[in-house]
Amino acid sequence: MVDVKNWINGLLASKKVLVISKSYCPFCHKAKAAIESFNFVPGALEWIEIDGRDDMNAIQDYMAELTGGRTVPRVFINGEFLGGGDDTAAAKSSGLLEKKLAEVGAI
Repeated sequence: MVDVKNWINGLLASKKVLVISKSYCPFCHKAKAAIESFNFVPGALEWIEIDGRDDMNAIQDYMAELTGGRTVPRVFINGEFLGGGDDTAAAKSSGLLEKKLAEVGAI
């Protein structure tokens, strides 16, 4: 089994945008719609669907440790937690999401 903490920390360090998601989650779909409205630099975005993974609970437990919540989605920009589905959609509406993505060179 993958060492979840090291794996997630590696992704946070190497990806400009990391999203922990579940394929059937409506809030994840909301975040995906906001995020995918931008044209990303190749390799800048990593989208991890955790439903069906053996380590799903361990990933969610580590999300709780990092962000204070284990619900999905968990959206990170440049290693910093942005929020969940509503937060991401609101950041897109306000222009904050585009600003943050541009600042880190993701778009």
